[in-house]
Amino acid sequence: MLLSLPALHLQTSEHHPLFQLPHGRSRSLIRATTNKSIMIVSYQPGRDQSIRFPLMNMEKPHKADIISTVEFNHTGELLATGDKGGRVVVFQREQESKNQVHRRGEYNVYSTFQSHEPEFDYLKSLEIEEKINKIRWLPQQNAAYFLLSTNDKTVKLWKVSERDKRPEGYNLKDEEGRLRDPATITTLRVPVLRPMDLMVEATPRRVFANAHTYHINSISVNSDYETYMSADDLRINLWNFEITNQSFNIVDIKPANMEELTEVITAAEFHPDHCNTFVYSSSKGTIRLCDMRASALCDRHTKFFEEPEDPSNRSFFSEIISSISDVKFSHSGRYIMTRDYLTVKVWDLNMENRPIETYQVHDYLRSKLCSLYENDCIFDKFECVWNGSDSVIMTGSYNNFFRMFDRNTKRDVTLEASRENSKPRAILKPRKVCVGGKRRKDEISVDSLDFSKKILHTAWHPSENIIAVAATNNLYIFQDKVN
Repeated sequence: MLLSLPALHLQTSEHHPLFQLPHGRSRSLIRATTNKSIMIVSYQPGRDQSIRFPLMNMEKPHKADIISTVEFNHTGELLATGDKGGRVVVFQREQESKNQVHRRGEYNVYSTFQSHEPEFDYLKSLEIEEKINKIRWLPQQNAAYFLLSTNDKTVKLWKVSERDKRPEGYNLKDEEGRLRDPATITTLRVPVLRPMDLMVEATPRRVFANAHTYHINSISVNSDYETYMSADDLRINLWNFEITNQSFNIVDIKPANMEELTEVITAAEFHPDHCNTFVYSSSKGTIRLCDMRASALCDRHTKFFEEPEDPSNRSFFSEIISSISDVKFSHSGRYIMTRDYLTVKVWDLNMENRPIETYQVHDYLRSKLCSLYENDCIFDKFECVWNGSDSVIMTGSYNNFFRMFDRNTKRDVTLEASRENSKPRAILKPRKVCVGGKRRKDEISVDSLDFSKKILHTAWHPSENIIAVAATNNLYIFQDKVN
């Protein structure tokens, strides 16, 4: 059962494209709950590869149900989510009809399947979690859809396809599928296809395993659509989609003596147009642009992006908060966006010494770094995304807040994904955080922020103003109002 919510409206005195975005519906799976005053949209796929709705405490979701990645496909018609239980749920956008023009944009569950299972490495006495770290779609070439999903060690290529016909009239099998006695076969029959109820199947087509010693943090499909790369803490491997038993190591930063290790790889991505170019970021806050035409092993970078640190801001936490958690090429391929703990930065590929834009995500937490270090929140890895025209940036924060920055007007807005959004005629209002002791009615104190509620994973439709926000085990989809 899916919950259809009324349009959400963002009211503000400012009028520009950024503030017109979060205007639409928030849809997902709804729990079976007896509290009729709260109808929270909740992502709760079943463990048995089907959708179920257990009665559970909303405030404390099961660890396996926490969403760990969100990704639109290239057309935006499909939206895939992965969770810590190793499941992938694919949502499909409703098609526009003549009778219900305004219903286009709602996403319904299309397919759900178990992508990864927990494993145990007996040689290293290491337990391998089933958590889905990343999902990447391949461009659609035929009626089927293909996506890559990965946990810490293994990448899988999945085919998601529809079937509405089944063959009947086999010669060697009866109608129940059992083999017949050849001696009883006296006539030759021609099998025919009969209509059946539409069924969506997810089948694993390739399994790329045993190539990473450390945890995989990124996968990226190349623009040639023949290869992709997978990155872990110290190495990046290049794969061919047709070859599963070997990969080519293109980056290796592992020192001969592990005691000399000073940084690790945190994210990597291919250029959207040039199949020879990719970038990877590090825990030291640096970005390296590599060109596979220059050298087969890209340990020597082509360009090196780093912003000099201000000595006056140097502290015990400087190295931790400077670690880059996500790196993304713009759709145009001209810019790189990076996210560290406190900021989002935009880099021009032609300028390596400093970013051209820096946006403060939650600078009010700078005074809270000590407590954030103690509760391990300082190690949270936030993602960042571009809108389809590269004009607006979105990233997450705490208290289920997510931030948007308009690159043209330099305006920004803080929005909240919460159960209040599921009430009829709800208004999605901008939120403000105050640092001082005195606060206004519509503000929230920095001391009352809930750090257990965090928006780590977001996605933006490739061409429209539709966003997906993962808040723990809840999936929110906001879209522009359809007039």
